[in-house]
Amino acid sequence: MSIKRRSVLKGMLATGASIATLQAPAVHAQAAPFKLGLLTVKTGPLAQGGIQMEQGVLTFLKETNNMMAGRKVDFFSADTGGSPAGTKTKVQELVERDKVDVILGPLAAFELLAITDYIAQVKTPLLSLAAAEDMTQRRPNPYFIRASASSGQFMHPMADYAAKELKLKRVITVSEDFAFGHEQMGAFQQTFEENGGKVLKKLWPPLVTPDYTPYVAQIADCDGVCQGFAGSNPLRFMKTYASAGLKFPVITGETGGDDALLKSFGDEALGPGCTPITGWV
Repeated sequence: MSIKRRSVLKGMLATGASIATLQAPAVHAQAAPFKLGLLTVKTGPLAQGGIQMEQGVLTFLKETNNMMAGRKVDFFSADTGGSPAGTKTKVQELVERDKVDVILGPLAAFELLAITDYIAQVKTPLLSLAAAEDMTQRRPNPYFIRASASSGQFMHPMADYAAKELKLKRVITVSEDFAFGHEQMGAFQQTFEENGGKVLKKLWPPLVTPDYTPYVAQIADCDGVCQGFAGSNPLRFMKTYASAGLKFPVITGETGGDDALLKSFGDEALGPGCTPITGWV
């Protein structure tokens, strides 16, 4: 009975094997190129993270002379445009046109949720930074491997810290109106209210919001603000917040102080609060 190389790779990844595992000497075989696909985003507010994803893959391939497990790597990069519809189109192109063996990405939770059923149907291994909670909770996909954190993972300890250390009692939350934002704030509210706090109001700007002023204007009569923005939006929100003269302490999660943003922050980032700087969407 012959076992195809493609089937072996899929089976390994489906059961949790990493790319590092695929580099082991025991997996050397045929000379056919290994086709690696990337679903990323290069436009819009999430573009910085998507560009970093591609840079990371290209750096790895350069360091390994475009080889993996003794095979040449053919790399295919697809820009999703940061939307579920664009992600559906691009994943179909990678699988059906380019015939990739493994897909890295996408970046955002709502992109990942849009393609999980298709990935399970075509049985293509997917390693993603996207933080969608359902992928490892209510709707587990055997062809998905989470390479980072889930949406609410950092908000649980942040809420605990806000209640116990910062002594905040009444908080207003604000985050983009998409899966990652809702899952973050759900996690924050659960732990914050378990510790005696109260979420007074939740504000949901669209992912692409030209001006946060109407949302900032709704922040009043509270002890603090929890923001869950991602990409370039944390910077834009904090500048609007500071310009409005608000002094309530601002706390945030894994994306609110991303390393790519730190060099762009000014005095608006100073003050009480805490920002865990790790992880992605």
